Amino acid sequence: MRLTASVGRLFTAGAVGVALLAGSGGVAAAAPSQRSAAVATAGSYARLHPLVDLAAQRLATADLVAAAKYGTGSPIDDPAREKQVLDDVARQARELGADPEATVRIFRDQIEANKVVQRELHRRWDADPSQVPVEKPDLGEVRKEINRVNGELVRGIADSPAARSAPACRGLVTVGAVRVRHERQLDLLHTVALERALRSVCAG
Repeated sequence: MRLTASVGRLFTAGAVGVALLAGSGGVAAAAPSQRSAAVATAGSYARLHPLVDLAAQRLATADLVAAAKYGTGSPIDDPAREKQVLDDVARQARELGADPEATVRIFRDQIEANKVVQRELHRRWDADPSQVPVEKPDLGEVRKEINRVNGELVRGIADSPAARSAPACRGLVTVGAVRVRHERQLDLLHTVALERALRSVCAG
């Protein structure tokens, strides 16, 4: 998969390797310019990793939304709800002094990634009804959790403009995704959806 293959490109970057793999001792032993680059890269990673983890948290709600909607006739695509979410995160971004356009762009990817999970789960449940969750979650309660994660993600976006525009951003996001995948034990579906969710995190 692209998510895994791109890890190799990241580890060819000396500064990233020093910052993320060598540890503090390696940074101290490096030349001043290398130390500076390593510290900057480590700082960027510290800003970006929470965004990746929050995207994974948001994806976890896709299973609940899928279960809440399944068999009810409620469509996966919900333009009115999506507009409400995007308008809300844009407002929050402006209040925080963040770029509302970048915030909306990132959240569009969160929404699309969520729908990737929902569509696949509905497909599986249609094919094998025995896999359908026994209990149907309360969609209103699930949306409260989504709103909570949304707020944290907006704050994370507001706190990371330099990291998201740094040359190493895509590589660092990839490393963060691999780490989160293992920490949260994501299956293939959620790993693919996480990659979709992170598509616009880095500027440019």
